Amino acid sequence: MAVRLPKGYMPSDDEPFMNKRQKEYFRRKLEKWKEDILIENRETLQHLQDDSVQHPDLADRASSETERSLELRTRDRQRKLIAKIDAAIRRIDEGTYGYCEETGEPISLKRLDARPIATLSIEAQERHERREKVYRDD
Repeated sequence: MAVRLPKGYMPSDDEPFMNKRQKEYFRRKLEKWKEDILIENRETLQHLQDDSVQHPDLADRASSETERSLELRTRDRQRKLIAKIDAAIRRIDEGTYGYCEETGEPISLKRLDARPIATLSIEAQERHERREKVYRDD
């Protein structure tokens, strides 16, 4: 059953958390983000194919290889991001989207709007980052 969103709809704390409108809003946001990444990936792939010419000049070849390596790393990060987007869409379907994986508390709408793949509340994310920092400093 499709949910209609009013033009310019933004999730609000004045409505029940993760109601049908909010779920549809975030689903559309995630699907649009994924679509944009896939379009960008196709453009990158086309660019890499077009730029596969061998450069006679060593400096040009080195520059081209550096650029190619950077684009491939970016594509790899985007591939991982798409997996996170797909996981977020699955959480919407399962009814767990918007709730902190650590505490079960709702993640703020502002945080979800800024980072729709978030799985932790700000507080839980900060605790996680502090623990990571402690272990990294060892």
